[in-house]
Amino acid sequence: MAEILIEKVTKTFGDKVAVDDASLTIHDGEFLVLLGPSGCGKTTLLRAIAGLGMADSGRIAIDGRDITYTRPGDRKISMVFQSYAIFPHMTVRANVGFGLKMRKVDKSEIERRVNSAAELLHIEELLDRRPSDMSGGQRQRVAVARALAMEAQVLLMDEPLSNLDALLRLEMRAELKRLLADINATTVYVTHDQIEALSMGDRVAVMRDGVIQQVDTPTTVYEEPANHFVGGFLGNPPMNFLDGKIASNGTGVEVRVDEHVMHPPAGIGRMLSELGGDHVTLGIRAENIETTAERVDEGFPVRVHVVEPLGSQNLLTVDVGGHQLKVSTHPSFEAVPDQQLWIRFRADQIRWIDPESGMVLYDRTS
Repeated sequence: MAEILIEKVTKTFGDKVAVDDASLTIHDGEFLVLLGPSGCGKTTLLRAIAGLGMADSGRIAIDGRDITYTRPGDRKISMVFQSYAIFPHMTVRANVGFGLKMRKVDKSEIERRVNSAAELLHIEELLDRRPSDMSGGQRQRVAVARALAMEAQVLLMDEPLSNLDALLRLEMRAELKRLLADINATTVYVTHDQIEALSMGDRVAVMRDGVIQQVDTPTTVYEEPANHFVGGFLGNPPMNFLDGKIASNGTGVEVRVDEHVMHPPAGIGRMLSELGGDHVTLGIRAENIETTAERVDEGFPVRVHVVEPLGSQNLLTVDVGGHQLKVSTHPSFEAVPDQQLWIRFRADQIRWIDPESGMVLYDRTS
């Protein structure tokens, strides 16, 4: 068992709060991704788990054992670094077995673990090479194999794929996901790459300015973001945002975007009427906008600014009342710059956001 409990952890560097009162439970055998922009605190939190940068306050436990201020070597963890951190003068065999040798593990056991890890990473034929004779992808496999050979309770990975080219990253993502599922390790994986996070993690913890914004499955954080930041950070392109004016029509609440009237569901309407303001932010993803060349009910006339053919889709940039939106269409949909089209939002995919708090409003009673 290797459940990780993080309770109210804070870490500062001078006046900078890198991690701010973070609390999180990582379940045994779970693959959890810490995701966020550079400087959000994700690596700092990972290093606090590793013992490479002690927390200023709070508590970290693995299987109920408080390790907040325990030496890194006593935490029963292994770590893969962004820079690989493998020794250039050693063979792959020596690199993979280095940590075991430092712990004075029996030579026959070292050999067994090294061979087992090499087999899992498909680097058996590289064991007698040195890192200078290998590609970046092969060196990355060596770094992962070294971590796996430790057979630790917890595996920590700090942006391990960031130095690889796009095609190799795609290949390694799939390999790592399969591998970690096979060994059932409790894994904490840091990345700023949302594609890595959404495709690999069992759950994703999105961070901003040291604060955990949302923790949930990849599908949920993408489709049901907790706030404006999560919606805007996740997605390529990110979620579109429009300003709407709240008004009462006598029987309920309506929202006007420029000259266009929208009718939120009754539960959301009640929440909007309770906000105390007269504006709301609407969030909608590019793939949830229907596009036609003909007028449609509850549709918006738009003018096309840019057409980006991306193979699997065409990405249009259109204008709605001064807002530029990204709209995803089928690659066979024909559009040209300066053409007028009609768009319609999928009503169940509109996210209604309090402009003051930035929180997304969800009617959980319906």
